[in-house]
Parts: sequence; C-alpha cells; structure tokens
Amino acid sequence: MENFFKLKENQTTVKKEVIAGLTTFVSMAYIFFLNPQILSQAGMSQLAVFIAAIIVAVFGTLLMGLYANVPFALAPGIGMQAYFTYTIVFGFGFKWQQALAIVFMVGLLDIVITLTHGRQAIVKAIPEELKAAIGGGLGVFVTYIGLKNAGFINFVVSGSSIMTVNDKPYSGGAVKGALDSILASGSVTPELTRFTQASALLALIGLLILTFLVIKKVPASFLITLILTTLIGIPMGVTSTHLSAATSLPNAFADFTNAFGAAFGSNGMGSLWSSWSKASLAIVTVFAMGLTGLFDAIGTLIGIGNQTGIFSKKDQEAFVADNSFNSKMDKALVVDTFTTTLAGAVGTSNTTTLIESATGVASGGRTGLTNVVTSIGFLAMLVLSPLVSIVPTAATAPILIMVGIMMMGEFKKIDWSDLAVAIPAFFTSIFMGFSFSISYGIAAGFIFYILVKVAQGKWKELSPILLIITGFFLANFVLLAFI
Repeated sequence: MENFFKLKENQTTVKKEVIAGLTTFVSMAYIFFLNPQILSQAGMSQLAVFIAAIIVAVFGTLLMGLYANVPFALAPGIGMQAYFTYTIVFGFGFKWQQALAIVFMVGLLDIVITLTHGRQAIVKAIPEELKAAIGGGLGVFVTYIGLKNAGFINFVVSGSSIMTVNDKPYSGGAVKGALDSILASGSVTPELTRFTQASALLALIGLLILTFLVIKKVPASFLITLILTTLIGIPMGVTSTHLSAATSLPNAFADFTNAFGAAFGSNGMGSLWSSWSKASLAIVTVFAMGLTGLFDAIGTLIGIGNQTGIFSKKDQEAFVADNSFNSKMDKALVVDTFTTTLAGAVGTSNTTTLIESATGVASGGRTGLTNVVTSIGFLAMLVLSPLVSIVPTAATAPILIMVGIMMMGEFKKIDWSDLAVAIPAFFTSIFMGFSFSISYGIAAGFIFYILVKVAQGKWKELSPILLIITGFFLANFVLLAFI
C-alpha cells in the first residue's frame, strides 16, 4: 500500500487517508438523493437513477484513486443534472433516452479531446474572464432552479390569480405551454411567495438551517440539512413516510435494468438522427455540454490541486506542454471523461470531479487511497435505496441554492470596471440563468467577445478555435429559427 500510493512521498498516512475518505463520502452523500430528484422530472425512474449514480461514482472515484493517485471523487454534477433536465429535455424537447445518448456522446467527445491533447488548445483559446463567467453563470442557473423548486417565486397573472410552478421551470415543455397560454390572456409578474404553502415554508426552514451550518463550517452540512429538512417535513405533511415494496432494493435494480443501455435503444441514439434539425441540435448540444464539463473538471482540479500542492508546478507545466499522459492532471482528466461515457450508458447525467472533494483534502487526503475509502462508502449507499423516494423537493432545493451561491465566487475573477471584459462576461452569465441554457450563455459570451475585439480593432487576437466554436453556436441559432 505504501509503495502503490506513495504515502510517505505525499506526506500522509493510512489513518489520514481513511479519515479523508470518510469525510469526502459524508460530504457527497447528498448527491445520490438530489440526482434522482432532478432527473425524475425528465421522466426517469428515481430508483434507476439512484443505482446508476452509485455505479458511475464508484467506478470513477475508484479509478481516479488507482490510476491517477489523487483524492478527487466523481459523481453526477449538479450543474449537468440541471442541464440534462431543464435544457435538453424541457428546453430542447428531447426524450430522456435521447438525453442519455447525448451524455454518452459528450463522453466520447471528451475522450477524443483528452487523448489527442486538444483540451490544451481549447483551454488556451477561451479568455480567462469568460471561463470565470461560465462558472459564475452556472451559479445563477442552479440558484434559480433552486428558488423555483423551493416555491419561493410565484407568478401573478393580471394582478389577481397566482400560479406557482414548483416542479418544473417555466422555460420548457408542458410548463412553458401553460404559461404561454396565460401570457396570451394577461400580464404575468413574478413575486416572492407569501409562504402559505407548507412545501415553501419547509424549504425556507431548510435554507436557514443550511446557511447556519455552512457559516459555522460544520462538516457534511449538505447531508445534515437534507436529513433534518426531510424529518421536519413529516409533521408538516410534506414528507411522505409511506414505503412500499416498490422502493425495495430488488425493485430498484429492476428499474435500473430498464434505464441501463436506454441511450442506445430505439428511443435513444437511433432517434436522434430521425431528422436533420434534430441531429444538428444534438450535435451542437453535445459540443456545448462537453465544453462546459471540460471547464468544470479542469477548474475543480486546478482550484483544489494548486492550493494543496497535490499538483506540483512541474505537474502543471507537464499538463500544458507535454504530449504524454504522465502528469497527475492528465490522468485525472482521462478518468473524468471515461466516467461520463459510462454515465450515459448506465442511465444518469454527466459526472464530474466534485468540489466536495475539497473536504477530504482539507482533512489530510493526498493520495488515491482516500478515493478507495470514499468509493466503499458510495457502494454502501445501495442499502438506502428505499429512502430515495421520500426525500421531498423542498429538502433538496436549499442545497441547489447554496451550491449556486458558492459557484458565483467565480465572478470575483472578472474586472467589471473594464467594459471590454464586463460585457461578454455579463451576457455569458445572465443568459445562462435567464434562458435556462448553459450553451446559450456560452454562445452569447463568445459572440459579444468577438464583437468587442472587432470594435477595438484587435480582431487578430481572436483564436481560430474560438471563431470555430462561435460558428457552431451561430449555426445552432439559425437551425432553431427553422424548427
């Protein structure tokens, strides 16, 4: 064990690694309850998503530890869960099986980009301020979803009747159609709820608890909040304590067999190519989703790795300049991309290296042994499958809001006093939140960035790769105009 994980070289011990692994597990456990909540809105079985998430998390986390020898755990990312449901399914109208096929293709694209070292060219081509705006924009996107799911926002129609949409955003699918009808009959104004609904009140209680725990820096704040809010919801009538035989582990695996490989069925991959417009939209979506996931993974790895010394300066330089896969960061990205491919195949949204890994690193984790312990914890989550269906949306909404707040920290990297920087960054982040589309936000940022450079007479500074990416986005907009 000493020789394999190089514990002494990384100035750690077995005890430290075990404690770090357990810490990361507890910090990330809430993901396995949140993921089914979000993806089930797209029509998927909660139990199937629960099993699929555990499978990919165990695979990715274990492989990250054994191959890259770093303490970074993987699981379905919150931003990508939201993108899967609210943009691909609700916004673009794809079936959940088609969305899984898109996730699988995203993984394949990332594998090609990673193995051909194309990621260096892409990373270098995207301006730093736009990378920061993408991260902050994801925060806006996730926060708004949390506010809607919590029931904090109502819609006042013609100044009298109130309509609340708690389960789905008003930007896509049947909900959009319903609101379109209302818009035709009168004006709609959003306003803060009066907290007369038990679910909204419970979400508020959960948000207050989570805020207190986060400020006090209590370990596993998210998991503790999820459990407490779910329990508080029992006497309030929001949390259902009815456990039927359908929620048992055997039935969970039965549901999973229906989702496993759905990406490749007649309703999945094959149907994506049924028309030119749908195929073109799928291709652009794959590209946008892959680009976002790539930035997310690199940002997390660099952010945590640089602060702790897990990635040495030499390792970082090798990542940018070396064409081999000897650096830890190279190996970590390889694992990240292969895990996303598996996610699409087994039935869940994109995986990513989660920021919660920082809790284990802060506890002393420095090697892949931390991940081995974390993956064992993930596997043990299987016995909790009967509890998945009783967690109310009001218990997970505060977590989405808090994660969004944390992600907005990227905005501090942007020089807002310089309009040449602020304008593209603004449109990147705002379009993400208000259009319910990560890809639209990136597209808006790129378009305005090019416009600013042309206006400054600095068009020669534009990267050909950036121009090509923007061309793909523009082609997508033209395509949507004819759908």
